[in-house]
Amino acid sequence: MRILLRLIVVLALMLPGAARADEAAVRDVIAQQIDAFQRDDFDAAFAHASPMIQNMFGTADGFGAMIREGYPMVWRPASIRFSLLRQEGERFFQQVVLGGDTRSYVAEYEVVQVDGIWRINGVQLLPESGTGA
Repeated sequence: MRILLRLIVVLALMLPGAARADEAAVRDVIAQQIDAFQRDDFDAAFAHASPMIQNMFGTADGFGAMIREGYPMVWRPASIRFSLLRQEGERFFQQVVLGGDTRSYVAEYEVVQVDGIWRINGVQLLPESGTGA
């Protein structure tokens, strides 16, 4: 009985650390992709995308064109700040406040693990909340 109790305590202590490691890894992959965008290194940025996203765009150049044309706030943010994070099953949803020259945007990144590596599975801009994010 004592051994079982010790095992339960050890496992309980490990879970929060694992969750924090996942949170850090999720934020890290997003920051790495944004950094790659700012360097116009679309090959590196594309490498952080999930296979689903890679299949949708086919090439790093196609992916880069979509980002430049459709998501300039992701391509060239003046600042980034990580905000709310939630987990749904195996997927994480990380909100990122992207500062621009005249306004800020809140983007929600969906991040999934593929073969043990965190990958970005999509990003959507959230509607303005009126809080001046």
